[in-house]
Amino acid sequence: MTIAAKPASARRAVRIWLFSVAALIALMIVVGGATRLTESGLSIVEWKPVTGVLPPLSAAQWQEAFEGYKQIPQYHALNAGMSLSDFKTIFWWEWSHRLLGRVIGVVYLLPFLYFLWRGALSAELKRRLWLIFGLGALQGAVGWWMVASGLSERIEVSHYRLATHLVLALLIYAAIVWTMRRLTERESSGAAVRLKMTGFVLLGVTFVQLYLGALVAGLRAGRVYNTWPDIDGAFIPSATRLWFDTPWWRNLFDNTLTVQFEHRMTAYALFALAIAHALDVIRSRADAAAISGALWLVAAITLQATLGILTLLNQVPIGLALAHQAVAILVLTLAVMQAERLASRQLESAPHQVAAPLGQAG
Repeated sequence: MTIAAKPASARRAVRIWLFSVAALIALMIVVGGATRLTESGLSIVEWKPVTGVLPPLSAAQWQEAFEGYKQIPQYHALNAGMSLSDFKTIFWWEWSHRLLGRVIGVVYLLPFLYFLWRGALSAELKRRLWLIFGLGALQGAVGWWMVASGLSERIEVSHYRLATHLVLALLIYAAIVWTMRRLTERESSGAAVRLKMTGFVLLGVTFVQLYLGALVAGLRAGRVYNTWPDIDGAFIPSATRLWFDTPWWRNLFDNTLTVQFEHRMTAYALFALAIAHALDVIRSRADAAAISGALWLVAAITLQATLGILTLLNQVPIGLALAHQAVAILVLTLAVMQAERLASRQLESAPHQVAAPLGQAG
């Protein structure tokens, strides 16, 4: 049966499109992590949204790009005397990251316009997808805002801006996964209000943990205090070490010990909350999907915590660090799915809430 035959087919096409976009965003986040870990993020010192899609194509263009990099503080502090061949290595990481951003924009916008033209989207779904598109456009600007912070007075980007850039990418990803789930035809979960609330709390704590992880990455805080379960000689470091900076709140964002400690404690809290949620779902005799979702979330958080410990103990090798980041995306995916599953009201799945089938636009 053709896609024009019934609204369900239109929903399926939209789900496939959103899944493709989400997969590309996940890939871009991992490539972004590799770009940071290889100190490649400042290798392209200009923002050219259109012409920048092409890399240097001649020896003269490569030399021009290299000379631009030589003008920023990072080159003199970290890479003075590097060869053109070494520069190309870091250039390709950053260029690939930016290219993926452009590809995601095209893969999102063109099918979106097509679905609008064919009348395949309800009014509510259109508003939601336009909002996601706006966040994507903002993400491009935030990315350059982040890079610009490392081009003049610093030798690396601001960890505040790095965390903002990553969390916005994850927010867009989560919004797409949530929307994709809402297009699935199924019965409402009928879950208790308590379970719905803990599902959202789990999702919220997951975002907090991801933000703290970005601060750890931006501060290179994973390369210090490489012991576990103790940190700086104790399970809970001394207050004078945690709060030595003034005003006190700056320690929460700028003190490498405090930021790593926050990241560890939030991981413990997330793990405990996930287990409590799973036990509550089982005791409440929720449906099989909710129980399965809760157990998968516990398993993913356990794996993520294990990778985090191994990454720390080994002083952040690239392979383990990227695995840690990839599983973080998996944890977020499962947290979004569980929260949406428990809160499900079938916002987009009922036939009357889908616009005309793709072949019946008018």
